[in-house]
Amino acid sequence: MSIVAVPALAFALWLQFTFDTPLWANLVATVPLTLLACIVLLRPLKGWLVCSQYFHKAEEGKIDKDWRE
Repeated sequence: MSIVAVPALAFALWLQFTFDTPLWANLVATVPLTLLACIVLLRPLKGWLVCSQYFHKAEEGKIDKDWRE
């Protein structure tokens, strides 16, 4: 969920430097926003992953023993 981490960090830094909030206020504002954004993105990103695996005909991994020879 690095897609969420960068904007959340930017928001936390903006909040800290603009309003000089204490740490607890920064956590109260930033943590729920980060969790909500992660939960919202979880379903579409998982759907994209499953669709990508289906599209590329992904199979179970196999160990190729001939690559060392």
